[in-house]
Amino acid sequence: MIINMKFKRRKSKQREKIFEIIKNTTSHPTAACIYEEVKKKMPSVSLGNIYRNIKILVEEGRISTRNFGDGLEHYDAIVDRHYHFVCENCNSIIDFNIPISSNVVKSAQKRTKHKITGHIINFYGICEKCNKKTKRVKKGEK
Repeated sequence: MIINMKFKRRKSKQREKIFEIIKNTTSHPTAACIYEEVKKKMPSVSLGNIYRNIKILVEEGRISTRNFGDGLEHYDAIVDRHYHFVCENCNSIIDFNIPISSNVVKSAQKRTKHKITGHIINFYGICEKCNKKTKRVKKGEK
């Protein structure tokens, strides 16, 4: 008799702390950033533990990985498809709250024989904060 039991992982304080950090930030942190934050509360944590727990969180579907072209994996607690804005000045990554465009997929599908299942769009430019700084500098303010 074969019993099909879903593997259940034990709850981990480290994993929950990592999830909490990712969930409570909009900065899309890297593993190194998460490590620095966790280490403040759990000094004995290792970077290897951070990576293992991040992998588990991704496997469980609680977080997703994002790549913004900087060679680093960033982590996001919003696992639904959504767009991002990346500031070319300060490198901040901001969730861009606009509806996902199904027209992009439909248009692309018409041009290929590949089966398209989704898309990723990142918008690039200067964030509001950096834009305000630039305007103040141009006006001679500090």
